[in-house]
Amino acid sequence: MLDDSYFSLDGKKGLVIGIANEHSIAYGCARAFRTLGADLAVTYLNDKARPYVEPLAKTVDAELFLPCDVMVEGELESVFAAVRERWGRLDFAVHSIAFAPREDLQGRLVDSSAAGFGLAVNVSAHSFLRMARLAEPLMADGGSLFAMTFYGADKVLPTYNLMGPVKAALEAAVRYAAAELGPKGIRAYALSPGPLHTRAASGLKGFDALVDSAEQRAPLRRLAEIDDVGAVAAMLATRTGVMLTGQTIYVDGGFHITG
Repeated sequence: MLDDSYFSLDGKKGLVIGIANEHSIAYGCARAFRTLGADLAVTYLNDKARPYVEPLAKTVDAELFLPCDVMVEGELESVFAAVRERWGRLDFAVHSIAFAPREDLQGRLVDSSAAGFGLAVNVSAHSFLRMARLAEPLMADGGSLFAMTFYGADKVLPTYNLMGPVKAALEAAVRYAAAELGPKGIRAYALSPGPLHTRAASGLKGFDALVDSAEQRAPLRRLAEIDDVGAVAAMLATRTGVMLTGQTIYVDGGFHITG
């Protein structure tokens, strides 16, 4: 029988990795989690990013505010050590980070360098698996893991280039993590918004044209905003999401059905 607990995150503890500014999908997720009552830990990339992220962390009453560059040895591990010390457990974690060298991102995929391709996969996909591995012992009572993907993982889109196979790797990583961690009650989801004006998207050549095309093609005739994505993440983190795992969930106004 349904009760209020199905729609609440009161007392739940969550980690949000990937807020860069007020336009970040991760920030939309953090706001939604907090609205439903969750206590949050929030990370920032480095000292340069901190002034942009710290005020946002304060708006969601983040109990932990920590540096996390997944390419700096030990930083991701230090975040989880701090979570363990503060709470002793974790109920959900959001991975909302991606990177590719500009010269590889803006050129043809077949011309991409091995180093650039490897770096993009490491930051954008393998770090999700590292996050999942570190979260596992803190999710003794189950939990939820979230990654952010894009339709270009499944279909060829102009300008997406290198990030297409990188996001495809991320979606596969989510499915395999869901299968491996499911017996422990840990779910994994890939959320796929349509194109959004985030800092990561700004590096894509011709991105504005992609946004215009997506808005015209989406059945709802509008694109998702960060709070739309956050609302879906928060719903899945509650008890309403307990029988969903391993899926790529589109939050794109139906854009993905039109191509």
